Amino acid sequence: MDLLAPIKDHHSERRLFIGRIVLSAFIASLLLGTVVARLVQLQVFDHEYFAERSQGNRVRIEAVPPIRGLILDRRGRVLAENYPAYQLELIPEQVADLDDTLRRLAAADLIDAADIPRLTEAAAAGLRFRPVTLNPRLEDAEIARFAVQRPRFPGVDFKPRLVRYYPHGQAVAHAVGYVGALTTEDLESVEASRYAGTSQGGQTGVEASYEFELHGYAGYRHLVTNARGRQIATDTSDVLDTLPPDQPPAPGENVYTTLDLDLQLLASRLLEGRRGAVVAMDPWNGDLLALVSAPSFDPNLFSVGMSPDEYRAMLDNPDNPLFNRAVVGIYPPGSTIKPMLALAALETGATNLTRKSICRGFFTLPNNTHRYRDWKPEGHGAVDIIDAIAESCDVYFYEIANEIGIDNMHRYLDEFGLGRKTDVDLKRESEGLVPSTAWKRERFRGRDPSEQRWYQGETVIASIGQGYMLATPLQLAVAAATMATRGERYRPRLVAAFENPLTGERRMLGSERVGRVSIDNSFYWDSIVQAMVDVLHGDRGTAREAGIDADYPMAGKSGTSQVFSVAQEEEYNEEELEERLHDHALFISFAPVDDPQIAVAVIVENGSSGSRVAAPIARAIMDEYLGYGDEKR
Repeated sequence: MDLLAPIKDHHSERRLFIGRIVLSAFIASLLLGTVVARLVQLQVFDHEYFAERSQGNRVRIEAVPPIRGLILDRRGRVLAENYPAYQLELIPEQVADLDDTLRRLAAADLIDAADIPRLTEAAAAGLRFRPVTLNPRLEDAEIARFAVQRPRFPGVDFKPRLVRYYPHGQAVAHAVGYVGALTTEDLESVEASRYAGTSQGGQTGVEASYEFELHGYAGYRHLVTNARGRQIATDTSDVLDTLPPDQPPAPGENVYTTLDLDLQLLASRLLEGRRGAVVAMDPWNGDLLALVSAPSFDPNLFSVGMSPDEYRAMLDNPDNPLFNRAVVGIYPPGSTIKPMLALAALETGATNLTRKSICRGFFTLPNNTHRYRDWKPEGHGAVDIIDAIAESCDVYFYEIANEIGIDNMHRYLDEFGLGRKTDVDLKRESEGLVPSTAWKRERFRGRDPSEQRWYQGETVIASIGQGYMLATPLQLAVAAATMATRGERYRPRLVAAFENPLTGERRMLGSERVGRVSIDNSFYWDSIVQAMVDVLHGDRGTAREAGIDADYPMAGKSGTSQVFSVAQEEEYNEEELEERLHDHALFISFAPVDDPQIAVAVIVENGSSGSRVAAPIARAIMDEYLGYGDEKR
């Protein structure tokens, strides 16, 4: 063992220590250099980028919804506008005791007590500085009542807003429609940028069909906020000057309808207390002059919001005021189709202008004892086709029905616009039905062959607008207009023009001719139109009382359609039936005969008689439009 061996190598340890110092210094210098380089990059080279990002965190873009366009009648009178209203709002962070505040507001009749749980949940779910709407529509009395109690409700105030307002309410509801809250499905089907900040859209009528034109385009504005998103009041010129300018919203276009407000209001009054519809149109271009369904509803309730109880009461109403009878309602057209069938019979040779039949009050098919009864039990005696229309003789049409044939009936009535959608510019429309042999085979496909077969008796019933036959009041108006023009049929429309609210520039829409009845014999047309004149002006016309003392010649046809079938051995006794089982009353007409300017279709549900109930309504409508109304005499 070497006793002189060194215990510690100071030289090696010193060299190792210096190496570690150098390595540490290098690493520290490298890290420091990286930090410095990153700082230089952030502060110098990327300064503009991050300054812009920080500005974005400070500035919030808020959507500004557009002002909805006006809806006006053909003379520029307002049917729908935007009206300032007030809603009650609460800012949660400014309310010390939310439950107590809501209870006291309910006690003051400013909110519904049943809404308190929902409002409490809404206040807790959102940001505490965002207002919560407590009552979307404050009446003047409520505003006054709250104003004197405002000191008792810190954090609660009323704020103005624009709501859709319909100055003529129920009279225009089914034609103009209404706006309502947009659903999730609605928002998925629209352009998001256009509807930013928008909570309502058109739901029915013109409001829905022309939503694109009426809505406009949303704008935006820049707001300076703090880190929590709260808007702050400060001098923002240094911030906002570096941003693009605010984009103002583009208002929706004003829509000019074809409606005549005077006619619309009159039709609404004439149907007051009834269930039914009135459609009036210009036969030469399809302009709808009046479109009324009764009973109606107040569209203002939808734009400002209604309570669940109010909405439930509307839905549960047995008269169904939300149902648009004029366009969606379908009814057996009854005898109103007889002029069209008469033309078809003449054109196909099923009858002629001199053929007479003896009406004994009933008709039977060969080898069949079933009696098809006329509305007049004692019969009409000897009648030709002109008499059969003027007096509405069912037996005459029973006799010629199978000579015309159901397929010819289908063909010609289709040309008059029956049994098909008119393509009116509304979202919903019923198709109606004019049956045919092909229709029945398809309708009852898969059943016993006997159920698919078309029977003679079904043709007989169809000849007076019963059986499978169904039509809407709008289709009947189109058919009446086509009679007025001697076969020219136009697509009905509710809108005639759009107007830019900023420039006043108008964009007109043209009318659309959609077909012509394939009957060119002018003598046939003149003869059948004269028969319709005799309905109102003839000595034996069914609606002669409605045509008394008329200042102009009118043409028309009454109709009465059964609500239920009467057995062969039974008699129809209206007095023993409840009101909703009475026959429907119908009437179609146009005037003046030599220069038609208006065609009208009227249906009064359970009105019993087209001549006594529906015809006077049509007469009043035509008087008003042609300048012979009571107040204009």
